[in-house]
Formats: sequence, C-alpha cells, structure tokens
Amino acid sequence: MNTDLAGTLIGMLSNGELDKLGSQLGTDPASTQRAVSAAVPMLLSALGKNAASPQGAAELLGALSRDHDGSVLDNVDAALGSGSLSQDGAAILGHVLGNKQGTVAAGIGQATGLTADTSSQLLAMLAPLVMGSLGKTQRESGLDASALASMLGGQREQANAGLGGLAGLLDMDGDGDITDDVVNLGSKLLGGLFG
Repeated sequence: MNTDLAGTLIGMLSNGELDKLGSQLGTDPASTQRAVSAAVPMLLSALGKNAASPQGAAELLGALSRDHDGSVLDNVDAALGSGSLSQDGAAILGHVLGNKQGTVAAGIGQATGLTADTSSQLLAMLAPLVMGSLGKTQRESGLDASALASMLGGQREQANAGLGGLAGLLDMDGDGDITDDVVNLGSKLLGGLFG
C-alpha cells in the first residue's frame, strides 16, 4: 500500500487552516508551513517506530479503533479552533514520543526557526489530525495490526528520507548528540520538502 499519508494530510490543511494554526502559535505563514511539513512526517515516523513490534501495532490499532475514526478531519477548521485538540494531542504525544517529546520539539524548532515551546504546541495540535488520518485509512482499507504496521513502516521510510538528520531524533534507543545533525539540517530538510 503506497499511500503518502503525510502529503495527504499536509495537503488538507488549506491556507485558512494554516493561518489559524499560525495565529494560535504566533508564527508567520511560511514558518507555520515549514513546521507542519516537518512535524507531520515526524509524527508518522514515530508511530511507525512504535508499531514495529507486534505489541505496539496491536496497541495502536486498539487506540485507532477506540478514539480515532477520522471524524476530526471532517471539519479541521473547527477542530483547530477547539481547545480539546491540544489536550488530546498532549496525551497522544505522551504515548507516541514518551520522554523524547522535548528533544523532538527542539529539533523541529531548530530546523524550522520556531521555539521548542511553539514546536511542542504545534505537535500537540497536529497529533490528533495524524491519528485521525491514520484511523480513517485503517478503516477504509480494513487493515489489521500487521497490515497497519507494514503500511506505517513504508510511511516511516518516506518520512525518514524526507526528514534527513531530523529523523535521528526518533532513535529512541540512541543517546548520541543529535544537535549537530539538526542544526546542519535546515537546507536539506526544506529543499526536500519544497523542492
């Protein structure tokens, strides 16, 4: 299954929705676009890493079945305007990124010019949309845990290729210094996303 979930979801965020995101975050349109284009693949890559084990895939499928049917995508504009999106997102990030949340937020911030705090807010707002998109795809395609893991593995490869060094932030087992990778990433990341 060769679906580009990141591209589809980023494409769903119209200029109006990006403006709304930007006004909530206090960021200009170009910075918002860059950050969204880094954050969505990053979240999908993290989900792919979590789903790489049978237990992780089963837990993700359970979460999608319970809480993420894709209805959040029916009115993204309204979802972005509700405070509940960030609350839901914070809980999702706790599961998906664990103790790497701060590192990932700082990495996205350094690569896109946002503060770590702003990046963290953005990740929390996007996480329910990513889960909704994943849940919708899972339902429409009838994916079981194994097929879901396989699809996310493909998404992860696509995301990692586009993210370059930023993907290293998701090396949950690694404890190397990722700062240099992230700081030197800028042009490669943005060139890959907008080239």
